[in-house]
Amino acid sequence: MTEREKMSSGQLYNPTDRRLMADRLRARMLADRYNRTRAFSFLKRARIIKKLFPNGGKNAFFEPSIRTEYGYNVTFGDNFYMNFDCQLLDVAPITIGDNVLFGPRVVVATPCHPMLPEERRAYEHPDGFYDLEYAKPVEIGSDVWVAAGVTICGGVKIGSGSVIAAGSVVVRDIPPCVLAAGVPCKPIREITKKDGMFEALGIT
Repeated sequence: MTEREKMSSGQLYNPTDRRLMADRLRARMLADRYNRTRAFSFLKRARIIKKLFPNGGKNAFFEPSIRTEYGYNVTFGDNFYMNFDCQLLDVAPITIGDNVLFGPRVVVATPCHPMLPEERRAYEHPDGFYDLEYAKPVEIGSDVWVAAGVTICGGVKIGSGSVIAAGSVVVRDIPPCVLAAGVPCKPIREITKKDGMFEALGIT
């Protein structure tokens, strides 16, 4: 297996592999180019997003600045909206459904560094001096709203139709159609018709 295949499948891999280093540099250059575009440069932005995220759906809109590790490990459906200053650390696959909204400063972090200090250190290997790393995938269903400042850690699934409240840290699975909040993030209650915005605003 290549180091990219090991990385994407959640196995231990060498992060200093030349191909992976080149892939990370490419992603950073494309993100930098996107972040320097003007607000009205819609066609230019769309071209850059297609290069950076080749597995994306239609009608995506990204506010700058954006950051990603590789880009090719991110899959999103149609009508994905990502607000300012979000980060998609796609060492393992990040899968996002249709009609998903990200608030500002959302972080999706798939990397999982070892807990033991000695395992985090870099060592001399037959092919070079480096530490071993691994990652776990993230799955976000359709019609999910991830509010401002949320961190989603590797290995979790968020069910369709759920809302993740601002500032939450998601470290375990969240079921569909719930409001979830907290550190760590937990389901608070089911979302019902009473949560409709017309009822919330007293509009009849």
